Amino acid sequence: MSLLRHVTRGSPAVKSGQPTTPHEPNGIFAWWRLSRCDNPPASSGRPDLALTRGKALIPRKIIAPPDAALLVAARRVPPRKGVPSDEVPRCLYPSRIWNVDACRGQGPKNFLLSLGLFLLAGPLFTGCARHEPRADLVIINNMEPESLDPAIVTGIADMRVVSSLFEGLARQDPKTSNPIPGLASRWDISPDGRVYTFHLRTNLMWSTGEALTADDVVYSWIRVLRPETASDYAGQLFYLKNAEAFNAGKIKDPALVGVRKLDRNTVRVELNHPTAFFLDLCAFSTLAVVPRQTISKFGDRWLMARPLPVSGAYQLEAWRVNDKIRLRKNHRYWDAANTRTELADFLPIGSPTVALNLYETGGADVVWDKELVPVELLDLLLKRPDFHAYPLLGTYFIRFNVTKKPFNDARVRQAFALAIDKERLVKKIMKAGEHPASSFTPPGTARYHPPTGLGQDLRRARQLLVEAGYPGGKGFPRVEYMFDGSGGGAAKTHGKVAVELQQMWRDGLGVDVELRQAEWKVYLANQSKKNFDFCRASWIGDYNDPDTFLNLFMSNNGNNRTGWSNARYDDLVRTAEGENDAAKREKEFQDAETILIRDENPIIPLFYYMGFNYHSGRIKGIYGNMLDNHPLSAISKESDPHRVGERP
Repeated sequence: MSLLRHVTRGSPAVKSGQPTTPHEPNGIFAWWRLSRCDNPPASSGRPDLALTRGKALIPRKIIAPPDAALLVAARRVPPRKGVPSDEVPRCLYPSRIWNVDACRGQGPKNFLLSLGLFLLAGPLFTGCARHEPRADLVIINNMEPESLDPAIVTGIADMRVVSSLFEGLARQDPKTSNPIPGLASRWDISPDGRVYTFHLRTNLMWSTGEALTADDVVYSWIRVLRPETASDYAGQLFYLKNAEAFNAGKIKDPALVGVRKLDRNTVRVELNHPTAFFLDLCAFSTLAVVPRQTISKFGDRWLMARPLPVSGAYQLEAWRVNDKIRLRKNHRYWDAANTRTELADFLPIGSPTVALNLYETGGADVVWDKELVPVELLDLLLKRPDFHAYPLLGTYFIRFNVTKKPFNDARVRQAFALAIDKERLVKKIMKAGEHPASSFTPPGTARYHPPTGLGQDLRRARQLLVEAGYPGGKGFPRVEYMFDGSGGGAAKTHGKVAVELQQMWRDGLGVDVELRQAEWKVYLANQSKKNFDFCRASWIGDYNDPDTFLNLFMSNNGNNRTGWSNARYDDLVRTAEGENDAAKREKEFQDAETILIRDENPIIPLFYYMGFNYHSGRIKGIYGNMLDNHPLSAISKESDPHRVGERP
């Protein structure tokens, strides 16, 4: 069926609420323009079932771009008792359209102009938004956040929003990502480096007007450590005295943990040993301060409270799942005078085509992540001044579930690693300057030179598979390689990598690997539950130190997600964390990483990331940095009154 033919013949004549024939020979489609849709149905779990006639869900295709009158192609259904066949469809699901009145009156010229882009974008490019003013800054943020709870979130897209809502004792410098004063105006460090005394600003208050005090800080950190919170990032507080024992349930009294208030505006923190990067942790989302009274009142549903008390630069105005998160400037924030943008939207769009089209047509101002660039256009777009690439402290890797056969055998894991041509992966698929990874910790990590792991060696790979009992791949059990993706965005890149790896393992080892694509939240949940054989993974450093990578695979780290545990590795990392001698510290980290990437191989590093985003020269306050951190409070958009019709 040609959607374009239907539009040019049928759309100009359609009146609100009236059907017209789209000249389809079999007569199974009808056009509708909706004037209202104020009664959205409950989720059906089926994106292809979107229109309702009475209580019946019927298939649909959305064909209108955001700036056009809404037209819907709906299959005709036979008349049923109580459900007239000519009844106007009442609702759309799961599009972003709840009130379509604002979309009326757009002419066919704009509609046809946008249709070409829309047809490329697919069904995500749907309908019209609520009748509300455009935000001052619109950011495409890739995936829908799993949560906005600082203690729970692990994804980068989640943390971008969370860091705007909730702040910690320190915050990150927008240019360097180094820690700078946040809720604490200053801090003192004892001569032995084990005791930190934080002095809170005297003008702190929640967005709802209540005073923010040292009690809130202590509560927030203890909450992360409570076993019932199940925070994957609880390990970031294990540097505190008794914190790990409290998290493990060995100590029940939170007063024994090394964080307590001295007075209303002073917090004392006692560490197990000197920790060079502790202030970096204080600027990380997990240690942000959350509203204890709201959480006590609403429990797990505290994020539903309205108004939601926040400690950061922005308030949560709206969170419409699969639509947008709208943030408004928190005028009670201690540094509100320097918060640059009043109203900001975060759009959860995973399709590169949709992201690029929205940006090019003025629907978005900033697009994060290289995954939101059409791979076919990457070479061309990298030459444009509004596309920005920079080195990033991040690694793309494979994570094995070592609790399941056959990957409980290190020889099998090593064989899979030795069969991979990383150079081929980078040259064929990744085109933004990425480099093959010979280590898990990326080059450029402060005060560290990583060891070299396994490279390609097919002869050795095949020999290891023979030793493991699978000569030539014979008898090898069925295994699945899981990767995430949605809307053709991440799925496109991760899918291409998966197909290439599949071919390498088939040709090099004689092993057939099945591919399994999972939606983002399912992908995360499967890893946490170890419901996978092996999968693609990535890690962006939380701070510029080898510990942010190597601590990840300690036995007690919630982000380990491999089931792998090695006592020698744990001891080396712990010793390095408390070592003051720089040379000894580096050697201990190097010995640990050698176990990780050469001896045991619960992971396979594939390549090092490049940071990437695109935005026009009118966007200020975004700086390329190794941690890819860009605080929203520092970002603004300049207006240009001298140019008419310019893309916003």
